Amino acid sequence: MPAHTAPSPLTARASGPLAGTAEVPGDKSVSHRALILGALAVGTTRISGLLEGQDVLDTAAAMRAFGAGVERTGPGAWEVAGVGVGGFAEPQDVIDCGNSGTGVRLIMGAMATTPITATFTGDASLRRRPMGRVTEPLALFGARAWGRAGGRLPMTVAGAAEPVPVRYALPVASAQVKSAVLLAGLNAPGETVVIEPEATRDHTERMLAGFGATLRVEEGPGGRAIVLSGQPELRPQRVAVPRDPSSAAFPVAAALMVPGSAVRVPGVSRNPTRDGFYVTLLEMGADLVFENPREEGGEPVADLVARHTGGLRGVEVPPGRAASMIDEYPVLAALAAFAEGPTAMRGIRELRVKESDRIDAMARGLEACGVRLQEGEDSLTVHGAGPGGVAGGAAVAVRLDHRIAMAFLCLGLAARAAVTVDDAGPIATSFPGFLPLMRGLGAAIGP
Repeated sequence: MPAHTAPSPLTARASGPLAGTAEVPGDKSVSHRALILGALAVGTTRISGLLEGQDVLDTAAAMRAFGAGVERTGPGAWEVAGVGVGGFAEPQDVIDCGNSGTGVRLIMGAMATTPITATFTGDASLRRRPMGRVTEPLALFGARAWGRAGGRLPMTVAGAAEPVPVRYALPVASAQVKSAVLLAGLNAPGETVVIEPEATRDHTERMLAGFGATLRVEEGPGGRAIVLSGQPELRPQRVAVPRDPSSAAFPVAAALMVPGSAVRVPGVSRNPTRDGFYVTLLEMGADLVFENPREEGGEPVADLVARHTGGLRGVEVPPGRAASMIDEYPVLAALAAFAEGPTAMRGIRELRVKESDRIDAMARGLEACGVRLQEGEDSLTVHGAGPGGVAGGAAVAVRLDHRIAMAFLCLGLAARAAVTVDDAGPIATSFPGFLPLMRGLGAAIGP
């Protein structure tokens, strides 16, 4: 990823009704996995709708570095010439994963059972994030890792020469860790088993099955066990990437904040392991309609219409829902400020180790905008003041975090005074077209 340039502030001002169609980008989680599994297949995988944000472009560059042929053939259209399971070559240089925790953790897993060595780094935000949660289970396969204090990047991983299958119970629900272990299990003999205490996003399982891996899911008293048979020959696929529900969350939330708004998001993923935000919005009384449900690329999708009808109410978001909406809490916290009464978000400790400490970043920004709240180690309660109840008028530090930046720009569209984010640059990591999309709906966002 290129070095972060000088900060680029943006300001959101009170807007008239938002209206139109929000063509949000492809799902980031599916995009990463399509590139990685395409590189591990034998033959050419063709991908449509790929998210072309910096995070995914960094994963594409990493797959080239490991020996796969990766070529862009048109907007969102990519071809990956795979090298097969166990076929990764040793990279000639350091692998820079930019801002992407998903990218680096999944790639570490994919190479951990091949006898090669690779060194990983990232931007300032990624270098602060803990990698031990992935390298510890990878060590069970026989991989070794050396990094900075606290298990942080830069980090060198030496893949196992003679990998063994692993049975691993996740200490915390994490789709990234689950996926890293499953990808490592591809090149280990026998069956690798991952047990998760509660269901996390299942894109890896769906896509592994689509590429021809033998995989089954067993429900038991200890949780959900995913059993993968190692050393398959993965078959190349045509992958249609659905639109990202995490990106869709921003124009949807903005429409629910700004009076008179009606926004349509076509073809958004309805994967039940990613649906927690929308379930929560319905509980709050949001006017959401899902039209034309269908399946694309093995994922359920629908066209979502969000209308502002006012009257959102605060709710208690159950901790068990966190895994299905972990990336949407920042924009939910912003939206909760316009609801009537408190919205309590608990069991969200994972937000402390995202691109920033998202609990603290949201709390400080909301306080600066005049919103009352209580912050706990793994909780955030926002006391909504109803429509028009947010003062705004603040400059918010986004801490190199794309979701913090977008959440406060949405909040500023309905606050009484303008809200400025100190740096909109990081938005390009996941949603490079955010600004023109929002302006196209009528959002007053500019320098």
